[in-house]
Amino acid sequence: MNYTFNRLVTGANFDEVDARTRKALADKGFGVLTEIDVKATMKKKLDVDMPPYRILGACNPKMAHQAIGIEPRVGAMLPCNVILREVAGGVEVSAIDPVASMQAIDNPELHAVAGQVRDLLAEAVAAI
Repeated sequence: MNYTFNRLVTGANFDEVDARTRKALADKGFGVLTEIDVKATMKKKLDVDMPPYRILGACNPKMAHQAIGIEPRVGAMLPCNVILREVAGGVEVSAIDPVASMQAIDNPELHAVAGQVRDLLAEAVAAI
């Protein structure tokens, strides 16, 4: 099973793709709760150089509230991570497939919510 939705964006630099990603997420009801600059962290902690790589922790508050109401410990698996990374030919955007990540939880009601979130994330990635 694939665990991410992916899109290669060409003709735009990393910061432009970041802005487009945030807008596409916002248009689908997601906010960015966390941000990790993996490139900067690796340089600081390990003195390793790497291409730009950023993790955005995206959350749709309505869907998160619904999921936590169904399964209170699901917060350990939130927010939905979206990564941006510079690759040959452009910037790749990958978003977690919540259905894949929720397979460990045996709760059909939660899986239905995860399916709705998956659809929203897939639409956001396609819109970048």
